[in-house]
Amino acid sequence: MMEDDEIRRVRAQVARLHAELVRYGLVVWTAGNVSGRVPGTDLFVIKPSGVDYDDLTPANMVLCDLSGAVVAGTEGSGLSPSSDTAAHAYVYRAMPEVGGVVHTHSTYATAWAARGEPVPCVITGMADEFGGEIPVGPFAIIGDDSIGRGIVATLSAIGKDARDAVKAAVMAEDAARTVHVARQGGELLPLDPADIDALFDRYQNVYGQPAKGAPR
Repeated sequence: MMEDDEIRRVRAQVARLHAELVRYGLVVWTAGNVSGRVPGTDLFVIKPSGVDYDDLTPANMVLCDLSGAVVAGTEGSGLSPSSDTAAHAYVYRAMPEVGGVVHTHSTYATAWAARGEPVPCVITGMADEFGGEIPVGPFAIIGDDSIGRGIVATLSAIGKDARDAVKAAVMAEDAARTVHVARQGGELLPLDPADIDALFDRYQNVYGQPAKGAPR
């Protein structure tokens, strides 16, 4: 199968983003993965299973269809895709607006999940990025689409691509760590819902540089 420029672009992006998981301390050994939907297709790119992060390249990313099956004859098709592939595929099928999925084992976010406890929105960075608390999905065993079903049932705030997914994972861990430290010192003080809404709107719609061609 000849691969077009868009598939090659997503391969390169997904391979590169795995280094961000290592940089921000969100994974250990070969755990965790990033996937990215190929825009305009029923395909996504995902990390191969059990391959060291230092050895990940665009060529050994695995191209899959939305059933989770590897696309034969493509680069990386001789490798087994991530054991999370069925879960990623379920998310892409159920939520067409999702452009990327990331799975990490970040310490503080996982610690909140181990208690079955959402991270309350008590800092402005959380309001900016998430517009409220960070929810906890249901427990599920890896290997089929159960984790994907839990994601779809839990999440409503969605970014556009794999980079957005990785950024959300980085910010979730930062918030989980900060709120954990704050709680050790005493009672948490939740932000007012109106302030959360205002902060989220500013960050999502005003913060940063305008898009090319957008009015200033």
